[in-house]
Amino acid sequence: MELSFKGEVWYWRGPAPFYFVTIPATQGAKIKAVSAQVTYGWGVIPVTAHLGQSTWTTSLFPKDGSYVLPIKKVIRENETLEVGDIAKISLSIELREPDI
Repeated sequence: MELSFKGEVWYWRGPAPFYFVTIPATQGAKIKAVSAQVTYGWGVIPVTAHLGQSTWTTSLFPKDGSYVLPIKKVIRENETLEVGDIAKISLSIELREPDI
């Protein structure tokens, strides 16, 4: 499954600070529809993300009815992203055959 979207970079100060982009509701619904085929627990969805010249593997986390994509520090630095910037992202999600 391939998805593309734009989203704003935001900062979470929690115990382990990190930067994220929220998946828009339309794409979040598509991910949720296949989540049982791809999650490896806790609702986390493994993905390959593409942003500018950068590609990395990570996991989407469920949040507020959709998902959030963590943006690694090296990616933010390579793509010169700051909080509030709009990022154009593509995601690849590998669908597995359902167990019969």
